[in-house]
Amino acid sequence: MVEFKLEKRKPLHEIPSENDEYELAVAFSKEVQKELGEFVKSIVLFGSYSRGNEKYETIHERDIDVLMIINDLTIILNPEVIQSYRVIVHNIASKHSKRLHITTMKLTNFWEYMRSGDPVAVNMLRDGLALSDSGIFEPMQHLLREGRIRPTREAVWTYFGRAPLTLKNSQWHILQAIVDLYWAVIDASHAILMHHGHVPPTPAHVADMMTQVLVKPGILPKKYADDMAAFYDISKKILHREVAWISGEEYDNYRKRAEIYVKGVEAVLGKNVQRKG
Repeated sequence: MVEFKLEKRKPLHEIPSENDEYELAVAFSKEVQKELGEFVKSIVLFGSYSRGNEKYETIHERDIDVLMIINDLTIILNPEVIQSYRVIVHNIASKHSKRLHITTMKLTNFWEYMRSGDPVAVNMLRDGLALSDSGIFEPMQHLLREGRIRPTREAVWTYFGRAPLTLKNSQWHILQAIVDLYWAVIDASHAILMHHGHVPPTPAHVADMMTQVLVKPGILPKKYADDMAAFYDISKKILHREVAWISGEEYDNYRKRAEIYVKGVEAVLGKNVQRKG
């Protein structure tokens, strides 16, 4: 019989020394492996801790990101199996640390991501540290290092195809933020009208009531009624799609006006409370 020695390639990342987060992830991995066996093909630590960035201080403790690749090739994933898996993993993670953030990926999906060179999956390969692996994750890491995992043309256009939609979404968020500012102004208006003994009218008539109840008696300057009307007008134009674009400069202006409005109402309410006290 011919004897020969098998030499393994060195892992891409060194095992962190004296790292509590790594030890937590290892303990979690061992218990999961004991409970689930071959159902879990790989357990990988990724994110800041696997990159060795744990030395940077943060206000809040960061999550410990763990990827779990599960076997959906030789094992049928019916609803009962999936539910049991979720319960087991949740219970084990809760026992070890609330900071454990588990990402689960089917083996078939993992393969598709690798085959297409998906950027998110490639980052996991680049930074990931295998805690438990049955010959899936680490071989892929070496293929990546050798330049044999490359983005496909389809993956390129899939990602680029998201860009215009994301740009459009960014403008939608600005428009929605304007509507939120409107609600801040309307809520403040309702509060001060109720404080003066009036039942708030429909939003369309709030500015008029502000004029009668608060501006004419000199409780608030005319600017408040004007701003209320302006916010009502812009919110309706947004909701009716008459306004589809608002610049960052315009948003900043609306935000400043809303902040001044709310603070002004708060000041009047505070004075009245002090007088009554």
